[in-house]
Amino acid sequence: MDKLVIEGGIPLEGEVTISGAKNATLPLMAAALLAAGKHTFENAPKLRDIRTMQKLLTHMGAACEHNDLLHIDTSDIHTLEAPYDLVKTMRASVLVLGPMLARYQRARVSLPGGCAIGARPIDLHLMGLERMGVEVELQHGYVLARANRLKGASISFDQVTVTGTENLMMAAALADGITTLKNAAREPEVVALAEYLRLMGARIEGDGTDVITIEGVEELSPGRIRVIPDRIEAGTYLVAAGITGGRLKLNACQPTHLEAVIRKLEAAGLSITPEQDSLLVSSNGPLQSVDVKTSPYPAFPTDMQAQFMSLMTLGNGVSVIIEQIFENRFMHVLELKRLGADIELDGRTAVVRGVKKLSGAPVMATDLRASACLVLGALAAEGITEVNRIYHLDRGYEAMEKKLAAVGARIRREKE
Repeated sequence: MDKLVIEGGIPLEGEVTISGAKNATLPLMAAALLAAGKHTFENAPKLRDIRTMQKLLTHMGAACEHNDLLHIDTSDIHTLEAPYDLVKTMRASVLVLGPMLARYQRARVSLPGGCAIGARPIDLHLMGLERMGVEVELQHGYVLARANRLKGASISFDQVTVTGTENLMMAAALADGITTLKNAAREPEVVALAEYLRLMGARIEGDGTDVITIEGVEELSPGRIRVIPDRIEAGTYLVAAGITGGRLKLNACQPTHLEAVIRKLEAAGLSITPEQDSLLVSSNGPLQSVDVKTSPYPAFPTDMQAQFMSLMTLGNGVSVIIEQIFENRFMHVLELKRLGADIELDGRTAVVRGVKKLSGAPVMATDLRASACLVLGALAAEGITEVNRIYHLDRGYEAMEKKLAAVGARIRREKE
């Protein structure tokens, strides 16, 4: 298992190119199951989660190749199962459920795993599929689902679910009739999936709003599309500039996807200048403490909460951070305190009192965004920090230590 060794206290300066979005690539890969043939994705990141989805699709019979482009050929799908060994490490594996049912009318999918940040049940996925005529049975940790051709339905989510919206949108693309998804997720990754489905021949309207309408078609065709930039990776590097007192230019990003994050970072004292496909960010004097409450897009994203908390550990004042999405997403707090942070927890609320400095120490990463949070803290801390169990980081950040080293960070990867 690898660890990162970081000598902090160095302002970062230079340019970082943002990779394609993991959370956009995974549903696009699942959508390849909807149409036989060769699908091509530009700008797909080379990450552990992408490799896991490739293994899953290969197990099902797809041919996957990932060099400069990601090619997935679904001409010979022969296994309609997503086994536990492949699904346990990545919750997004459940995204194959909708496409399998839409195209093959049956599926056997293990209940998903992933980061231990909360329950994240798939009840809403199954509720929607049942409304579309799917018979669902839970057996020995697996979802067994079958149906004749899916039927269009009106489906209202009790709470916003990104993967639920994506799964049912894909299922509805080949259903008989019209499906309406109410209280649907509005994330850019959902819009990106809808764009690819339309390219394949689907009829979808309303993506980017909370009501999405899908009129099912008889069949879809493979296509080629470019993966959108990773807004969470971009947000993480914005914080990296601020927490180190540095100056960065982020290339190949989409500023409009980051408006809520940019507003909070500017309130904290960062200077951020959006351009067409880049962002200029620099520190602008002492960091100011700012309150944050996570909510579904377009509000402040839960996937940026941990990184923002790192920044607030050095704020001038008190920051109240409320986590409304996942009930167990404060596991990074104890590790930040090992670096000298002053944080108190009360349920889903963290009170962060800014300190003058952080100090290096060994810390343990517990999930993907907590890993990034600890790397950020280490970049600012005096002395040496070892961030252990960084396999989580490799799930969602492409070559993070190389990108940071290129802008001045003293960082290296070692075996634990």
